[in-house]
Amino acid sequence: MAISIPSRQLYIDGEWREPVLKRRIPVVNPATEEIIGDIPAATPEDVELAVAAARRAFSKNRGRDWAALSGAARGKYLRAIAAKITERKPALAKLEAIDNGKPLDEAAWDIDDVASCFEYYADLAEALDGKQKAPIELPMDTFKCHILKEPLGVVGLITPWNYPMLMAAWKVAPALAAGCAAILKPSELASVTCLELADVCIEVGLPPGVLNIITGLGSDAGAPLAAHPNVDKIAFTGSSLTGSKIMSAAAQLVKPVSLELGGKSPILVFEDVDLDQAAEWTAFGCFWTNGQICSATSRLLVHEKIADEFLDKLVKWCQNIKISDPLEEGCRLGPVVSEGQYKKILNFISTAKSEGATILSGGSRPQHLKKGYFLEPTIISDVTTSMQIWREEVFGPVLCVKTFSSEDEAIDLANDTHYGLGAAVISNDLERCDRVTRALQAGIVWVNCSQPCFCQAPWGGTKRSGFGRELGEWGLENYLSVKQVTRYISNEPWGWYQSPSKL
Repeated sequence: MAISIPSRQLYIDGEWREPVLKRRIPVVNPATEEIIGDIPAATPEDVELAVAAARRAFSKNRGRDWAALSGAARGKYLRAIAAKITERKPALAKLEAIDNGKPLDEAAWDIDDVASCFEYYADLAEALDGKQKAPIELPMDTFKCHILKEPLGVVGLITPWNYPMLMAAWKVAPALAAGCAAILKPSELASVTCLELADVCIEVGLPPGVLNIITGLGSDAGAPLAAHPNVDKIAFTGSSLTGSKIMSAAAQLVKPVSLELGGKSPILVFEDVDLDQAAEWTAFGCFWTNGQICSATSRLLVHEKIADEFLDKLVKWCQNIKISDPLEEGCRLGPVVSEGQYKKILNFISTAKSEGATILSGGSRPQHLKKGYFLEPTIISDVTTSMQIWREEVFGPVLCVKTFSSEDEAIDLANDTHYGLGAAVISNDLERCDRVTRALQAGIVWVNCSQPCFCQAPWGGTKRSGFGRELGEWGLENYLSVKQVTRYISNEPWGWYQSPSKL
């Protein structure tokens, strides 16, 4: 039976709208290389319509309707969205798998996380009501001061293709919880489930304009959204290059941005570990999500005493990973998202070989798969710190390896990167883990694991991995402005100037 996707339009002002220029972008199933449908291609004209709709929803008749709702009222909408996502989980997971290429089991896990994210921010929206007018203690008893937390306004949310619906939820849920109106622009490489989120919003009766979803190319839709004078903030997850462009555009209007960008995260494996357990976490840390994750621990640093034995174990673990169509039962590694990404990864591997590195395992298409953008989990050894494979983000199932002889050397190698998103340390010596954790230059450190992510905990990086934090209470603060309100409560005159009545 042929696989296809629902035919959708842009979601603007609470309804489906055909793009002004009536353009569409084909959707390719990366497992089969077949076109399975298309998505609408927004242009600057559509961005204008979406921003205008969001502005009306945020400040309709100057009553700020959405923002004026209580957090509890906004939370009810978020819970309704969560319930519908859970209800549609089987269909959404399948759409995610055929659009993005990730294994169906993983896609289903993502959809669970999407629903949990909306539920979590429903809780925080409700709690926000109780935090309004929080008093501030002052040194003068003639004044009283309190704080109001107010939504920033209209926000632009630009998301990547590796976690299409989940990355949307990370931004949409807190933005709506805060009382903002939003325009979501997902990646043109994987937008299908984001358009299904629009359908969910229609079904639960989300007020028109509160959330608008426009699909299209970055140059045609993302860039004009980032530069729009009536968009009060941009939140972006994606490449460092695009993040830099968004930051430049926002700077022209002194517009706040939060950026979660690339990574080249290390995983440090010390000599006292259980080799099999460490090998599985190492494989998971790099090859989960088909290697297409900004926090992938794609630089393995392993103690020289165990390096040979550990790498032998790791190769065997990787050779046991089931690579198949994402919909096939037991799949643990699907295709990368597109032909362009596939060729880019192969070029990284070719360059590593030409620079003198050794392809220890993988490096090519699995023999049993003749179509699709499939690549074996690849382990590259004999790497030097000057090589491209060490310094640049691959965004695919490729792990590079170096050995170390001391804790200090491991830390120096781990921090030898422009990025600072994630890092992992694996050791049975918890005091060592604490020392290394403090020394690692990263926004997220995993101890004796790699890649766990919970919506209650902050997510974000340092250095060229961006700034700002998503998830947890920090994610909500991204979309709130703090207003100080101070009142003079004395009946006595202020008395700084001489009263004219006493002259």
